[in-house]
Amino acid sequence: MCGICGELNFRGRPADAAAITRMTQALERRGPDSSGLVMRGHVGFGHRRLKIIDLSERAEQPMVDPALGLTIVFNGCIYNYPELRAELEALGYTFFSHGDTEVILKAWHAWGMGCVDRFLGMFAFVLHERETGRVVMARDRFGIKPLYLAEGDGGLRFASSIPALLAGGGVDTEIDRAGLHHYMTFHAVVPAPRTLLRGVKKFPAATIRVMEPDGSAKERIYWAPRYERRAEDGRLSAEDWRDRVLASLRTAVKRRMVSDVPVGVLLSGGVDSSVIVGLLAEAGQADLMTFSVGFEEAHGEKGDEFVYSDLIARHYGTKHHKIFVPSDGLLDALPGTLGAMSEPMVSYDNVGFYLLSKEVSKHIKVVQSGQGADEVFGGYHWYPPLLHSKDALGDYARAFFDRDHATLATQLAPEWLAQEDVSRGFVAEHFAQPGAETPVDRALRLDAQVMLVEDPVKRVDNMTMAWGLEARVPFLDHELAELAARIPPELKLRDGGKGVLKDAARLVIPHEVIDRKKGYFPVPALKYIQGPYLDLVRDTLTSRAARQRGLFRPEYLERLFAAPTEHITPLRGSELWQAAVIEMWLQANRI
Repeated sequence: MCGICGELNFRGRPADAAAITRMTQALERRGPDSSGLVMRGHVGFGHRRLKIIDLSERAEQPMVDPALGLTIVFNGCIYNYPELRAELEALGYTFFSHGDTEVILKAWHAWGMGCVDRFLGMFAFVLHERETGRVVMARDRFGIKPLYLAEGDGGLRFASSIPALLAGGGVDTEIDRAGLHHYMTFHAVVPAPRTLLRGVKKFPAATIRVMEPDGSAKERIYWAPRYERRAEDGRLSAEDWRDRVLASLRTAVKRRMVSDVPVGVLLSGGVDSSVIVGLLAEAGQADLMTFSVGFEEAHGEKGDEFVYSDLIARHYGTKHHKIFVPSDGLLDALPGTLGAMSEPMVSYDNVGFYLLSKEVSKHIKVVQSGQGADEVFGGYHWYPPLLHSKDALGDYARAFFDRDHATLATQLAPEWLAQEDVSRGFVAEHFAQPGAETPVDRALRLDAQVMLVEDPVKRVDNMTMAWGLEARVPFLDHELAELAARIPPELKLRDGGKGVLKDAARLVIPHEVIDRKKGYFPVPALKYIQGPYLDLVRDTLTSRAARQRGLFRPEYLERLFAAPTEHITPLRGSELWQAAVIEMWLQANRI
Protein backbone atom coordinates (compact mmCIF):
# COMPACT_ATOMS: atom_id res chain seq x y z
CA MET A 1 0.00 0.00 0.00
CA CYS A 2 1.55 3.19 -1.13
CA GLY A 3 1.31 6.33 -3.21
CA ILE A 4 2.66 6.37 -6.76
CA CYS A 5 3.33 9.11 -9.29
CA GLY A 6 5.45 9.90 -12.32
CA GLU A 7 5.84 11.48 -15.73
CA LEU A 8 6.22 10.20 -19.28
CA ASN A 9 7.47 12.59 -21.96
CA PHE A 10 6.60 11.71 -25.55
CA ARG A 11 8.88 14.30 -27.17
CA GLY A 12 12.12 12.84 -25.94
CA ARG A 13 12.68 15.46 -23.26
CA PRO A 14 13.83 14.35 -19.80
CA ALA A 15 11.06 13.89 -17.26
CA ASP A 16 10.73 16.75 -14.77
CA ALA A 17 12.39 15.54 -11.56
CA ALA A 18 11.30 18.61 -9.60
CA ALA A 19 7.63 18.06 -10.50
CA ILE A 20 7.83 14.36 -9.62
CA THR A 21 9.44 15.25 -6.29
CA ARG A 22 6.57 17.62 -5.48
CA MET A 23 4.00 14.98 -6.40
CA THR A 24 5.81 12.39 -4.27
CA GLN A 25 5.84 14.72 -1.29
CA ALA A 26 2.10 15.32 -1.69
CA LEU A 27 1.55 11.56 -1.31
CA GLU A 28 3.46 11.26 1.97
CA ARG A 29 0.45 10.29 4.07
CA ARG A 30 -0.36 7.37 1.76
CA GLY A 31 3.13 6.02 2.38
CA PRO A 32 4.74 7.39 5.54
CA ASP A 33 7.49 4.78 5.87
CA SER A 34 9.87 5.78 3.06
CA SER A 35 10.11 7.39 -0.37
CA GLY A 36 12.01 6.95 -3.62
CA LEU A 37 12.59 8.53 -7.02
CA VAL A 38 13.96 6.95 -10.21
CA MET A 39 14.63 8.89 -13.43
CA ARG A 40 15.12 7.09 -16.76
CA GLY A 41 15.42 9.73 -19.46
CA HIS A 42 11.92 10.60 -20.66
CA VAL A 43 10.35 8.60 -17.79
CA GLY A 44 10.44 9.33 -14.08
CA PHE A 45 8.74 7.53 -11.18
CA GLY A 46 8.07 8.59 -7.58
CA HIS A 47 6.89 6.45 -4.68
CA ARG A 48 5.81 6.67 -1.05
CA ARG A 49 5.86 3.37 0.84
CA LEU A 50 3.69 1.84 3.54
CA LYS A 51 5.41 -1.33 4.71
CA ILE A 52 3.00 -4.28 4.79
CA ILE A 53 4.70 -7.16 2.94
CA ASP A 54 8.49 -7.72 2.92
CA LEU A 55 9.43 -5.01 5.41
CA SER A 56 13.07 -5.04 4.28
CA GLU A 57 14.81 -2.48 2.10
CA ARG A 58 14.94 -5.04 -0.73
CA ALA A 59 11.27 -4.24 -1.42
CA GLU A 60 11.84 -0.47 -1.72
CA GLN A 61 10.20 1.34 -4.63
CA PRO A 62 10.50 2.42 -7.33
CA MET A 63 11.76 -1.13 -7.77
CA VAL A 64 14.38 -1.73 -10.45
CA ASP A 65 15.20 -5.15 -11.90
CA PRO A 66 18.52 -4.54 -13.69
CA ALA A 67 18.64 -8.01 -15.24
CA LEU A 68 15.22 -7.68 -16.90
CA GLY A 69 15.51 -3.95 -17.50
CA LEU A 70 12.23 -3.19 -15.73
CA THR A 71 11.23 -0.46 -13.25
CA ILE A 72 7.89 -0.33 -11.40
CA VAL A 73 5.85 1.73 -8.97
CA PHE A 74 2.97 -0.19 -7.41
CA ASN A 75 0.15 0.57 -4.98
CA GLY A 76 -1.86 -2.30 -3.53
CA CYS A 77 -1.47 -5.95 -2.65
CA ILE A 78 -1.39 -9.13 -4.75
CA TYR A 79 -2.83 -11.71 -2.36
CA ASN A 80 -1.73 -14.74 -4.34
CA TYR A 81 1.83 -13.55 -4.86
CA PRO A 82 3.40 -16.59 -3.09
CA GLU A 83 1.71 -18.97 -5.55
CA LEU A 84 2.66 -16.80 -8.53
CA ARG A 85 6.23 -16.58 -7.29
CA ALA A 86 6.48 -20.36 -7.12
CA GLU A 87 5.10 -20.61 -10.65
CA LEU A 88 7.62 -18.06 -11.91
CA GLU A 89 10.50 -19.77 -10.14
CA ALA A 90 9.52 -22.98 -11.92
CA LEU A 91 9.94 -21.02 -15.17
CA GLY A 92 13.50 -20.10 -14.17
CA TYR A 93 13.05 -16.64 -12.63
CA THR A 94 15.07 -15.74 -9.54
CA PHE A 95 14.06 -13.16 -6.93
CA PHE A 96 15.99 -10.64 -4.84
CA SER A 97 13.05 -9.66 -2.57
CA HIS A 98 10.26 -11.50 -0.78
CA GLY A 99 7.17 -9.39 -1.59
CA ASP A 100 4.53 -8.93 -4.27
CA THR A 101 6.09 -5.98 -6.14
CA GLU A 102 8.82 -8.07 -7.72
CA VAL A 103 6.27 -10.74 -8.62
CA ILE A 104 4.48 -8.17 -10.80
CA LEU A 105 7.74 -7.38 -12.61
CA LYS A 106 8.48 -11.01 -13.37
CA ALA A 107 4.84 -11.73 -14.24
CA TRP A 108 4.85 -8.95 -16.84
CA HIS A 109 8.09 -10.28 -18.32
CA ALA A 110 6.72 -13.84 -18.43
CA TRP A 111 3.10 -13.31 -19.47
CA GLY A 112 2.81 -9.77 -20.88
CA MET A 113 -0.67 -8.26 -20.88
CA GLY A 114 -2.07 -11.57 -19.62
CA CYS A 115 -0.36 -11.12 -16.25
CA VAL A 116 -3.28 -9.14 -14.80
CA ASP A 117 -5.62 -12.08 -15.36
CA ARG A 118 -3.57 -14.03 -12.83
CA PHE A 119 -3.51 -11.37 -10.11
CA LEU A 120 -5.85 -11.76 -7.13
CA GLY A 121 -5.83 -8.46 -5.34
CA MET A 122 -6.07 -4.69 -5.51
CA PHE A 123 -3.53 -2.75 -7.49
CA ALA A 124 -2.51 0.20 -9.57
CA PHE A 125 0.93 -0.05 -11.12
CA VAL A 126 3.04 1.64 -13.77
CA LEU A 127 5.98 -0.23 -15.27
CA HIS A 128 8.78 0.90 -17.62
CA GLU A 129 10.77 -1.26 -20.02
CA ARG A 130 14.36 -0.03 -20.37
CA GLU A 131 15.04 -1.58 -23.78
CA THR A 132 11.84 -0.60 -25.61
CA GLY A 133 10.91 2.55 -23.69
CA ARG A 134 7.35 1.23 -23.29
CA VAL A 135 5.30 2.07 -20.25
CA VAL A 136 2.59 -0.26 -18.89
CA MET A 137 -0.31 0.92 -16.71
CA ALA A 138 -2.87 -1.30 -15.01
CA ARG A 139 -5.63 -1.07 -12.42
CA ASP A 140 -7.47 -3.79 -10.50
CA ARG A 141 -10.87 -5.14 -11.47
CA PHE A 142 -12.89 -3.00 -9.05
CA GLY A 143 -10.68 0.08 -9.13
CA ILE A 144 -9.91 -0.29 -5.43
CA LYS A 145 -6.58 1.43 -5.97
CA PRO A 146 -6.76 4.88 -7.63
CA LEU A 147 -4.83 6.16 -10.64
CA TYR A 148 -5.27 9.67 -12.08
CA LEU A 149 -3.78 11.04 -15.31
CA ALA A 150 -3.03 14.54 -16.60
CA GLU A 151 -1.89 15.16 -20.17
CA GLY A 152 -0.06 18.26 -21.31
CA ASP A 153 3.04 19.69 -22.99
CA GLY A 154 3.71 16.52 -24.95
CA GLY A 155 3.60 14.22 -21.98
CA LEU A 156 1.55 12.46 -19.35
CA ARG A 157 1.69 12.55 -15.57
CA PHE A 158 0.07 10.06 -13.23
CA ALA A 159 -0.56 9.94 -9.49
CA SER A 160 -2.61 8.20 -6.81
CA SER A 161 -4.58 11.40 -6.15
CA ILE A 162 -5.65 14.59 -7.88
CA PRO A 163 -4.00 16.81 -5.23
CA ALA A 164 -0.69 15.09 -6.02
CA LEU A 165 -1.13 15.83 -9.74
CA LEU A 166 -1.91 19.44 -8.90
CA ALA A 167 1.30 19.65 -6.87
CA GLY A 168 3.23 18.80 -10.01
CA GLY A 169 1.82 21.90 -11.73
CA GLY A 170 0.57 22.58 -15.23
CA VAL A 171 -2.87 20.94 -14.83
CA ASP A 172 -5.93 22.39 -16.57
CA THR A 173 -8.26 22.98 -13.59
CA GLU A 174 -11.28 24.26 -15.53
CA ILE A 175 -14.46 22.58 -14.29
CA ASP A 176 -15.69 19.79 -16.57
CA ARG A 177 -19.40 20.44 -17.11
CA ALA A 178 -20.26 16.80 -17.73
CA GLY A 179 -18.36 15.83 -14.58
CA LEU A 180 -20.26 18.49 -12.63
CA HIS A 181 -23.57 17.16 -14.00
CA HIS A 182 -22.69 13.65 -12.79
CA TYR A 183 -21.67 14.99 -9.37
CA MET A 184 -24.94 16.89 -8.92
CA THR A 185 -27.20 14.23 -10.44
CA PHE A 186 -25.61 10.78 -10.07
CA HIS A 187 -25.15 11.20 -6.29
CA ALA A 188 -21.57 12.53 -6.65
CA VAL A 189 -20.60 9.56 -8.86
CA VAL A 190 -18.37 10.82 -11.69
CA PRO A 191 -17.72 7.80 -13.96
CA ALA A 192 -14.24 7.19 -15.36
CA PRO A 193 -12.51 8.55 -17.28
CA ARG A 194 -14.03 11.89 -16.26
CA THR A 195 -13.35 13.89 -13.11
CA LEU A 196 -14.61 17.32 -12.09
CA LEU A 197 -11.50 18.85 -13.69
CA ARG A 198 -11.16 19.08 -17.44
CA GLY A 199 -7.43 18.37 -17.31
CA VAL A 200 -7.56 15.24 -15.13
CA LYS A 201 -8.79 11.79 -16.14
CA LYS A 202 -9.20 8.56 -14.21
CA PHE A 203 -7.51 5.46 -15.51
CA PRO A 204 -10.38 2.94 -15.81
CA ALA A 205 -10.69 -0.11 -13.58
CA ALA A 206 -10.05 -3.60 -15.02
CA THR A 207 -7.82 -2.11 -17.70
CA ILE A 208 -4.22 -2.61 -18.80
CA ARG A 209 -2.60 -0.17 -21.24
CA VAL A 210 0.76 -0.34 -23.05
CA MET A 211 2.16 3.00 -24.20
CA GLU A 212 4.95 3.45 -26.73
CA PRO A 213 7.60 6.19 -26.37
CA ASP A 214 5.73 8.32 -28.93
CA GLY A 215 2.49 8.21 -26.90
CA SER A 216 0.62 5.70 -29.04
CA ALA A 217 -1.08 3.02 -27.00
CA LYS A 218 -3.09 -0.16 -26.95
CA GLU A 219 -5.22 -1.34 -24.07
CA ARG A 220 -7.40 -4.21 -22.94
CA ILE A 221 -10.35 -4.40 -20.58
CA TYR A 222 -9.50 -7.69 -18.93
CA TRP A 223 -12.55 -8.30 -16.72
CA ALA A 224 -16.29 -7.85 -17.26
CA PRO A 225 -18.44 -10.37 -15.35
CA ARG A 226 -21.71 -11.46 -16.90
CA TYR A 227 -24.90 -11.02 -14.90
CA GLU A 228 -26.65 -14.00 -16.43
CA ARG A 229 -27.74 -17.48 -15.37
CA ARG A 230 -25.90 -20.47 -16.77
CA ALA A 231 -27.75 -23.58 -17.85
CA GLU A 232 -26.46 -25.55 -14.87
CA ASP A 233 -27.52 -22.80 -12.42
CA GLY A 234 -31.15 -23.84 -12.74
CA ARG A 235 -30.40 -27.03 -10.80
CA LEU A 236 -29.08 -25.13 -7.76
CA SER A 237 -31.29 -24.67 -4.70
CA ALA A 238 -31.20 -21.70 -2.32
CA GLU A 239 -29.11 -23.84 0.04
CA ASP A 240 -26.66 -24.62 -2.76
CA TRP A 241 -26.17 -20.90 -3.47
CA ARG A 242 -25.80 -20.22 0.26
CA ASP A 243 -23.10 -22.84 0.64
CA ARG A 244 -21.22 -21.64 -2.44
CA VAL A 245 -21.33 -18.04 -1.24
CA LEU A 246 -20.04 -18.99 2.20
CA ALA A 247 -17.21 -21.07 0.76
CA SER A 248 -16.20 -18.27 -1.61
CA LEU A 249 -16.39 -15.65 1.14
CA ARG A 250 -14.25 -17.82 3.42
CA THR A 251 -11.63 -17.93 0.67
CA ALA A 252 -11.86 -14.17 0.10
CA VAL A 253 -11.34 -13.37 3.79
CA LYS A 254 -8.48 -15.86 4.09
CA ARG A 255 -6.73 -14.38 1.04
CA ARG A 256 -6.77 -10.96 2.69
CA MET A 257 -4.99 -12.22 5.77
CA VAL A 258 -1.67 -12.30 3.90
CA SER A 259 0.55 -9.74 5.61
CA ASP A 260 3.75 -9.34 7.58
CA VAL A 261 1.86 -7.15 10.09
CA PRO A 262 -1.40 -7.75 12.06
CA VAL A 263 -4.81 -7.43 10.32
CA GLY A 264 -7.87 -5.93 12.09
CA VAL A 265 -11.49 -5.18 11.11
CA LEU A 266 -13.54 -1.99 10.75
CA LEU A 267 -16.65 -3.21 12.58
CA SER A 268 -19.84 -1.23 11.93
CA GLY A 269 -22.09 -3.81 13.57
CA GLY A 270 -23.87 -4.69 10.32
CA VAL A 271 -23.99 -8.10 8.69
CA ASP A 272 -21.12 -7.40 6.29
CA SER A 273 -18.36 -6.46 8.72
CA SER A 274 -19.67 -8.85 11.38
CA VAL A 275 -19.38 -11.89 9.14
CA ILE A 276 -15.79 -10.88 8.32
CA VAL A 277 -15.02 -10.91 12.06
CA GLY A 278 -16.69 -14.29 12.38
CA LEU A 279 -14.74 -15.81 9.50
CA LEU A 280 -11.42 -14.41 10.75
CA ALA A 281 -12.14 -15.90 14.16
CA GLU A 282 -13.10 -19.17 12.49
CA ALA A 283 -9.80 -19.12 10.57
CA GLY A 284 -7.95 -18.91 13.87
CA GLN A 285 -6.73 -15.32 13.88
CA ALA A 286 -5.67 -14.61 17.45
CA ASP A 287 -5.85 -11.24 19.24
CA LEU A 288 -8.14 -9.82 16.56
CA MET A 289 -8.62 -6.06 16.91
CA THR A 290 -11.92 -4.45 15.89
CA PHE A 291 -12.81 -0.77 15.61
CA SER A 292 -16.10 1.19 15.58
CA VAL A 293 -17.05 4.87 15.45
CA GLY A 294 -20.15 6.81 16.52
CA PHE A 295 -21.39 10.40 16.59
CA GLU A 296 -23.68 12.65 18.58
CA GLU A 297 -27.32 12.42 17.61
CA ALA A 298 -28.95 15.35 15.82
CA HIS A 299 -32.53 16.20 14.85
CA GLY A 300 -33.64 13.16 16.84
CA GLU A 301 -31.52 10.76 14.75
CA LYS A 302 -29.15 8.39 16.53
CA GLY A 303 -25.50 8.64 15.55
CA ASP A 304 -24.05 5.21 16.36
CA GLU A 305 -24.69 1.47 16.15
CA PHE A 306 -22.50 0.46 19.08
CA VAL A 307 -25.11 -1.98 20.42
CA TYR A 308 -24.45 -4.31 17.47
CA SER A 309 -20.68 -3.84 17.18
CA ASP A 310 -20.42 -4.46 20.95
CA LEU A 311 -22.41 -7.66 20.54
CA ILE A 312 -20.03 -9.03 17.91
CA ALA A 313 -16.95 -7.92 19.82
CA ARG A 314 -18.15 -9.71 22.96
CA HIS A 315 -19.21 -12.83 21.05
CA TYR A 316 -15.77 -13.30 19.50
CA GLY A 317 -13.70 -11.81 22.30
CA THR A 318 -12.00 -9.25 20.08
CA LYS A 319 -9.84 -6.42 21.31
CA HIS A 320 -12.49 -3.81 20.57
CA HIS A 321 -11.93 -0.07 20.27
CA LYS A 322 -14.79 2.43 20.17
CA ILE A 323 -14.37 6.04 19.17
CA PHE A 324 -17.15 8.48 19.97
CA VAL A 325 -16.99 11.82 18.19
CA PRO A 326 -18.71 14.80 19.82
CA SER A 327 -20.09 17.52 17.59
CA ASP A 328 -17.14 19.86 18.02
CA GLY A 329 -14.71 17.03 17.19
CA LEU A 330 -16.58 16.40 13.95
CA LEU A 331 -16.31 20.05 12.97
CA ASP A 332 -12.58 20.09 13.71
CA ALA A 333 -12.04 17.03 11.51
CA LEU A 334 -13.72 18.44 8.39
CA PRO A 335 -10.67 20.26 6.96
CA GLY A 336 -8.56 17.12 7.21
CA THR A 337 -11.35 15.04 5.70
CA LEU A 338 -11.67 17.41 2.74
CA GLY A 339 -7.90 17.41 2.31
CA ALA A 340 -7.87 13.61 2.12
CA MET A 341 -10.37 13.47 -0.76
CA SER A 342 -8.97 12.71 -4.20
CA GLU A 343 -12.27 14.04 -5.55
CA PRO A 344 -15.27 15.69 -3.84
CA MET A 345 -17.36 13.05 -2.06
CA VAL A 346 -20.65 13.87 -0.34
CA SER A 347 -21.28 10.79 1.79
CA TYR A 348 -21.41 11.73 5.44
CA ASP A 349 -19.34 8.77 6.48
CA ASN A 350 -16.20 10.22 4.90
CA VAL A 351 -15.50 12.00 8.16
CA GLY A 352 -16.41 8.84 10.05
CA PHE A 353 -13.87 6.76 8.16
CA TYR A 354 -11.32 9.56 8.48
CA LEU A 355 -11.58 9.72 12.27
CA LEU A 356 -11.88 5.96 12.63
CA SER A 357 -8.77 5.47 10.49
CA LYS A 358 -6.88 7.97 12.62
CA GLU A 359 -7.60 5.86 15.69
CA VAL A 360 -6.98 2.52 13.98
CA SER A 361 -3.60 3.64 12.60
CA LYS A 362 -2.36 4.06 16.17
CA HIS A 363 -2.67 0.29 16.61
CA ILE A 364 -2.28 -1.52 13.27
CA LYS A 365 -1.57 -0.94 9.58
CA VAL A 366 -4.06 -3.30 7.88
CA VAL A 367 -7.82 -3.81 8.26
CA GLN A 368 -10.56 -5.70 6.47
CA SER A 369 -13.77 -3.81 5.73
CA GLY A 370 -17.27 -4.75 4.58
CA GLN A 371 -17.63 -2.37 1.62
CA GLY A 372 -19.18 -3.81 -1.53
CA ALA A 373 -21.65 -6.32 -0.07
CA ASP A 374 -24.71 -4.20 -0.89
CA GLU A 375 -23.66 -3.70 -4.51
CA VAL A 376 -22.62 -7.32 -5.03
CA PHE A 377 -25.48 -9.03 -3.16
CA GLY A 378 -28.37 -6.60 -3.70
CA GLY A 379 -28.76 -4.80 -0.39
CA TYR A 380 -30.09 -1.41 -1.46
CA HIS A 381 -33.72 -0.30 -1.47
CA TRP A 382 -33.79 0.59 -5.17
CA TYR A 383 -33.31 -3.00 -6.32
CA PRO A 384 -36.70 -4.55 -5.36
CA PRO A 385 -38.77 -2.10 -7.48
CA LEU A 386 -36.70 -3.20 -10.48
CA LEU A 387 -37.59 -6.87 -10.10
CA HIS A 388 -40.65 -6.53 -12.33
CA SER A 389 -39.93 -3.10 -13.76
CA LYS A 390 -41.19 -2.06 -17.18
CA ASP A 391 -39.07 1.11 -17.06
CA ALA A 392 -35.75 0.12 -15.48
CA LEU A 393 -33.98 3.37 -16.40
CA GLY A 394 -36.76 5.55 -15.02
CA ASP A 395 -37.21 3.51 -11.85
CA TYR A 396 -33.47 3.49 -11.16
CA ALA A 397 -33.13 7.24 -11.79
CA ARG A 398 -36.08 8.09 -9.54
CA ALA A 399 -34.54 6.12 -6.67
CA PHE A 400 -30.85 6.97 -7.07
CA PHE A 401 -30.52 10.34 -8.81
CA ASP A 402 -30.38 13.40 -6.57
CA ARG A 403 -32.38 15.46 -9.09
CA ASP A 404 -33.41 15.40 -12.73
CA HIS A 405 -31.94 17.55 -15.49
CA ALA A 406 -34.77 20.08 -15.45
CA THR A 407 -34.36 20.64 -11.72
CA LEU A 408 -30.60 20.96 -12.05
CA ALA A 409 -31.13 23.71 -14.62
CA THR A 410 -32.80 25.77 -11.88
CA GLN A 411 -29.89 25.25 -9.47
CA LEU A 412 -26.68 25.55 -11.49
CA ALA A 413 -25.69 28.80 -13.14
CA PRO A 414 -26.46 28.54 -16.89
CA GLU A 415 -22.81 28.63 -17.94
CA TRP A 416 -22.06 25.52 -15.84
CA LEU A 417 -24.97 23.37 -16.97
CA ALA A 418 -24.19 20.58 -19.44
CA GLN A 419 -26.37 20.99 -22.52
CA GLU A 420 -27.61 17.40 -22.37
CA ASP A 421 -28.73 15.08 -19.58
CA VAL A 422 -25.37 13.28 -19.59
CA SER A 423 -26.05 11.38 -16.36
CA ARG A 424 -29.26 9.75 -17.54
CA GLY A 425 -27.62 9.14 -20.91
CA PHE A 426 -24.70 7.38 -19.24
CA VAL A 427 -26.99 5.06 -17.24
CA ALA A 428 -29.10 4.34 -20.34
CA GLU A 429 -25.99 3.37 -22.31
CA HIS A 430 -24.71 1.16 -19.48
CA PHE A 431 -28.10 -0.57 -19.09
CA ALA A 432 -28.17 -1.26 -22.84
CA GLN A 433 -24.90 -3.21 -22.84
CA PRO A 434 -25.25 -6.99 -23.29
CA GLY A 435 -24.47 -9.41 -20.49
CA ALA A 436 -27.12 -8.50 -17.90
CA GLU A 437 -30.26 -10.62 -17.97
CA THR A 438 -32.83 -8.61 -15.96
CA PRO A 439 -33.38 -5.00 -14.81
CA VAL A 440 -32.02 -5.93 -11.39
CA ASP A 441 -28.93 -7.44 -13.03
CA ARG A 442 -28.40 -4.26 -15.02
CA ALA A 443 -28.62 -2.10 -11.90
CA LEU A 444 -26.29 -4.39 -9.95
CA ARG A 445 -23.75 -4.32 -12.78
CA LEU A 446 -23.89 -0.53 -12.98
CA ASP A 447 -23.54 -0.12 -9.24
CA ALA A 448 -20.71 -2.65 -8.91
CA GLN A 449 -18.69 -1.40 -11.86
CA VAL A 450 -19.35 2.34 -11.57
CA MET A 451 -21.05 3.57 -8.39
CA LEU A 452 -19.07 1.30 -6.09
CA VAL A 453 -15.76 2.32 -7.69
CA GLU A 454 -16.52 6.03 -7.59
CA ASP A 455 -18.03 6.28 -4.12
CA PRO A 456 -17.71 3.62 -1.38
CA VAL A 457 -14.42 2.12 -2.56
CA LYS A 458 -12.80 5.50 -3.18
CA ARG A 459 -14.11 6.81 0.13
CA VAL A 460 -12.52 3.99 2.11
CA ASP A 461 -9.22 4.18 0.20
CA ASN A 462 -8.91 7.95 0.62
CA MET A 463 -9.81 8.09 4.29
CA THR A 464 -7.75 5.11 5.41
CA MET A 465 -4.70 6.04 3.36
CA ALA A 466 -4.82 9.55 4.83
CA TRP A 467 -3.48 7.85 7.97
CA GLY A 468 -1.22 5.25 6.33
CA LEU A 469 -3.76 2.47 6.85
CA GLU A 470 -4.44 -0.29 4.32
CA ALA A 471 -8.07 -1.38 3.90
CA ARG A 472 -8.87 -4.73 2.27
CA VAL A 473 -12.36 -5.51 1.00
CA PRO A 474 -13.16 -9.25 0.76
CA PHE A 475 -16.63 -8.68 -0.72
CA LEU A 476 -14.81 -7.36 -3.79
CA ASP A 477 -12.93 -10.56 -4.36
CA HIS A 478 -13.54 -10.94 -8.08
CA GLU A 479 -14.31 -14.66 -7.89
CA LEU A 480 -16.93 -14.01 -5.19
CA ALA A 481 -18.39 -11.21 -7.34
CA GLU A 482 -18.55 -13.48 -10.39
CA LEU A 483 -20.44 -16.06 -8.34
CA ALA A 484 -22.85 -13.45 -6.97
CA ALA A 485 -23.55 -12.11 -10.48
CA ARG A 486 -25.00 -15.52 -11.43
CA ILE A 487 -27.33 -15.82 -8.43
CA PRO A 488 -31.00 -15.30 -9.37
CA PRO A 489 -32.06 -11.76 -8.38
CA GLU A 490 -35.03 -12.97 -6.31
CA LEU A 491 -32.65 -14.87 -4.00
CA LYS A 492 -30.47 -11.80 -3.53
CA LEU A 493 -33.45 -9.52 -2.82
CA ARG A 494 -35.16 -11.90 -0.38
CA ASP A 495 -35.28 -11.08 3.34
CA GLY A 496 -35.08 -7.33 2.83
CA GLY A 497 -32.06 -7.59 0.54
CA LYS A 498 -28.84 -9.64 0.56
CA GLY A 499 -30.96 -12.70 1.27
CA VAL A 500 -28.44 -15.30 0.13
CA LEU A 501 -25.63 -13.52 2.01
CA LYS A 502 -27.76 -13.45 5.17
CA ASP A 503 -28.41 -17.15 4.75
CA ALA A 504 -24.66 -17.74 4.67
CA ALA A 505 -24.07 -15.38 7.60
CA ARG A 506 -26.51 -17.32 9.78
CA LEU A 507 -24.05 -20.20 9.72
CA VAL A 508 -21.34 -17.94 11.17
CA ILE A 509 -22.61 -15.04 13.32
CA PRO A 510 -25.39 -14.40 15.91
CA HIS A 511 -28.82 -13.88 14.36
CA GLU A 512 -29.42 -10.63 16.29
CA VAL A 513 -27.04 -8.84 13.93
CA ILE A 514 -28.87 -10.23 10.89
CA ASP A 515 -32.52 -9.87 11.92
CA ARG A 516 -32.49 -6.11 12.34
CA LYS A 517 -33.34 -2.99 10.40
CA LYS A 518 -30.68 -2.15 7.83
CA GLY A 519 -28.31 0.46 9.18
CA TYR A 520 -25.83 2.83 7.62
CA PHE A 521 -22.96 4.99 8.80
CA PRO A 522 -24.97 7.79 10.43
CA VAL A 523 -23.50 11.29 10.85
CA PRO A 524 -26.65 13.27 11.64
CA ALA A 525 -24.95 16.66 12.07
CA LEU A 526 -23.98 16.71 8.38
CA LYS A 527 -27.46 15.70 7.23
CA TYR A 528 -29.38 18.22 9.33
CA ILE A 529 -27.07 21.19 8.98
CA GLN A 530 -27.51 23.64 11.86
CA GLY A 531 -25.52 26.00 14.08
CA PRO A 532 -21.78 26.05 13.37
CA TYR A 533 -22.18 23.67 10.43
CA LEU A 534 -24.61 26.06 8.76
CA ASP A 535 -22.21 28.93 9.42
CA LEU A 536 -19.38 26.95 7.83
CA VAL A 537 -21.22 26.05 4.64
CA ARG A 538 -22.74 29.52 4.27
CA ASP A 539 -19.31 31.11 4.63
CA THR A 540 -17.91 28.69 2.05
CA LEU A 541 -20.64 29.17 -0.53
CA THR A 542 -20.73 32.97 -0.18
CA SER A 543 -16.95 33.42 -0.11
CA ARG A 544 -15.21 35.54 -2.72
CA ALA A 545 -13.82 32.42 -4.45
CA ALA A 546 -17.26 30.83 -4.64
CA ARG A 547 -18.90 34.00 -5.93
CA GLN A 548 -16.25 34.40 -8.62
CA ARG A 549 -16.65 30.79 -9.70
CA GLY A 550 -20.43 31.09 -9.68
CA LEU A 551 -21.38 27.42 -9.89
CA PHE A 552 -24.81 27.86 -8.29
CA ARG A 553 -27.69 30.25 -8.79
CA PRO A 554 -27.82 32.67 -5.80
CA GLU A 555 -31.56 32.12 -5.32
CA TYR A 556 -30.98 28.36 -5.01
CA LEU A 557 -28.37 28.85 -2.30
CA GLU A 558 -30.68 31.21 -0.43
CA ARG A 559 -33.39 28.53 -0.39
CA LEU A 560 -30.90 26.06 1.05
CA PHE A 561 -29.62 28.46 3.71
CA ALA A 562 -33.17 29.29 4.78
CA ALA A 563 -34.28 25.68 5.33
CA PRO A 564 -31.42 23.15 5.10
CA THR A 565 -33.41 20.25 6.56
CA GLU A 566 -36.14 20.61 3.94
CA HIS A 567 -33.80 19.88 1.03
CA ILE A 568 -32.90 16.19 1.39
CA THR A 569 -32.22 14.01 -1.67
CA PRO A 570 -33.93 10.62 -2.30
CA LEU A 571 -30.82 8.94 -0.86
CA ARG A 572 -31.08 10.93 2.40
CA GLY A 573 -28.39 13.40 1.43
CA SER A 574 -28.34 17.11 2.14
CA GLU A 575 -28.46 19.29 -0.96
CA LEU A 576 -26.70 22.03 0.99
CA TRP A 577 -23.89 19.70 2.04
CA GLN A 578 -23.51 18.52 -1.56
CA ALA A 579 -23.10 22.08 -2.79
CA ALA A 580 -20.72 22.95 0.04
CA VAL A 581 -18.44 19.94 -0.42
CA ILE A 582 -17.59 20.68 -4.03
CA GLU A 583 -16.75 24.30 -3.20
CA MET A 584 -14.78 23.32 -0.08
CA TRP A 585 -12.77 20.79 -2.10
CA LEU A 586 -11.99 23.26 -4.85
CA GLN A 587 -10.89 25.89 -2.37
CA ALA A 588 -8.85 23.38 -0.34
CA ASN A 589 -6.94 22.55 -3.52
CA ARG A 590 -6.61 26.23 -4.48
CA ILE A 591 -8.66 25.86 -7.62
